Amino acid sequence: MVGGTGKTGRRVADRLRERGLAVRSTSRRGTPPFDWADRGTWAPVLAGVDAVYLTYYPDLAVPSAAGDIRAFTELAAAAGVRHVVLLSGRGEEQAEVCEAIVREAGPAWTVLRCSWFAQNFSEHFLLDAVRAGEIALPAGTVTEPFVDVRDIADVAVTVLTEPGHTGRLYELTGPRLLGFADAAADISAASGRAVRYRAVSPAEFAAGAAAQGVPEAEVGALTELFAHVLDGRNESVTSDVARVLGRPATDFAEFARTAAATGVWSR
Repeated sequence: MVGGTGKTGRRVADRLRERGLAVRSTSRRGTPPFDWADRGTWAPVLAGVDAVYLTYYPDLAVPSAAGDIRAFTELAAAAGVRHVVLLSGRGEEQAEVCEAIVREAGPAWTVLRCSWFAQNFSEHFLLDAVRAGEIALPAGTVTEPFVDVRDIADVAVTVLTEPGHTGRLYELTGPRLLGFADAAADISAASGRAVRYRAVSPAEFAAGAAAQGVPEAEVGALTELFAHVLDGRNESVTSDVARVLGRPATDFAEFARTAAATGVWSR
């Protein structure tokens, strides 16, 4: 489990453990530790591992990703890993380069190409913005099929543990398109607090994110992604969540109600 403390990784690990499966969940502070910036930490986490759920920080679109993914999957193949499940990004050319590397590495593969995470509003860089009542993004009026990371985790566990999913690419989306103003309205309705969306320039977003403590590398990756992919290329939904899980994808309004019930936006 590379990225075992991330939004999807920790949920995948929990679901696998609930099934009674042995899981090695990695992080820089884990045992053994894993750090994308230190290749000497990679081989120990692969010893005795049959399948890998692979995520990359901060994003597959950053320049270092392709080289790291190539080196890691070569190690995985040499270690005897039989199946690699890659978490990828929708509409990202550099992510597609990494997907191709995984497909050609040797082990069986499955790619989960995902839309914008709904949980970015409740667990990540937009949490403080929601609490403050204003979501400022360089997104204009573009719409997105926000996907619930719980659905991603359910899909990942299914493809890791059940036959019929190797050699497949799944595009995971929510069931409907929403603008960021629509998302703010759903959050307002669920939380009972006024939240609005304001379109800003990429430079304004980068300055605001840095002021909120988002790491510099992540600010750069996010700003680059927004400028590149929020152009309408992802304004479509798929049925891949339902195809894998046999149930509909979680609607954003349901995500908002569930998140609001935890009190995360009222602190």
